Amino acid sequence: MDINNLIGTHDILFITLDTLRYDVAKKLLEEGRTPNLAKVLPSGGWEERHTPGNFTYAAHHAFFAGFLPTPITPGVHPRLFALRFEGSTTINSNTCVLDGADIITSLASKGYHTVCIGGVGFFNKLTPLSNVFPALFKESYWSPELGVTNPKSTENQIAIAQDILIKIPRDRRLFIFINISALHQPNYFYLSGAKTDTIESHAAALEYVDSQLGKLWETLQKRAPTLCILCSDHGTTYGEDGYTGHRLNHPIVGTVPYAEFILNSSEARGDKLPFLQ
Repeated sequence: MDINNLIGTHDILFITLDTLRYDVAKKLLEEGRTPNLAKVLPSGGWEERHTPGNFTYAAHHAFFAGFLPTPITPGVHPRLFALRFEGSTTINSNTCVLDGADIITSLASKGYHTVCIGGVGFFNKLTPLSNVFPALFKESYWSPELGVTNPKSTENQIAIAQDILIKIPRDRRLFIFINISALHQPNYFYLSGAKTDTIESHAAALEYVDSQLGKLWETLQKRAPTLCILCSDHGTTYGEDGYTGHRLNHPIVGTVPYAEFILNSSEARGDKLPFLQ
């Protein structure tokens, strides 16, 4: 898509499903276990991509500089967003080229109200390190209720997003970033009877996240047309080849699900989208 035609007319929602594995996301979609994601994902489902970082901090630094996960096919892949610098080979006429050190403050200079709803520890604002990302935004939120140890973290995050979407005047463009924390360890409490994290509890966490997303789609639809970007920042291992966790260059860690789509507003259409009827 030519994103330049959307800047200033569309809100932007960027969700990172922290730690979500591509194989799990694909499997659950095919099995019909993530119906709210199925309502909005493009017809091909999740796109398989390579992440620029193998843990949260590295990946998000790249994302906020315009380096979103890269298509797995060989070749030069133009980017949606880019920051102006000499020698870039992944910018074309459809790329939104911004002047600044990150896409958040650059979009703010174009009139966007920027909001961060944090999840994992790199967004908790408890240390100088964990303030790096939140400080880029006009508004930022974190509390233990949004973090990895709270079984209701996603519904708490979505509730904040809904309040903001309703509060900010509809003629003011919004850039909302949400770091979904539920998939990150620990996630065993999403699987009945589990005592440790497994790929099965990882999948159960994704089902929980999906159960909350329908409320967000509906609130977005009532406000304005929205460019939505959904992806994982990295995968994680559960014993494959002897590895557990991430921050390592295993294919499971480096391969992530990605999707981009336009969610139109019901007012603009004069009705509701089919998946919300």
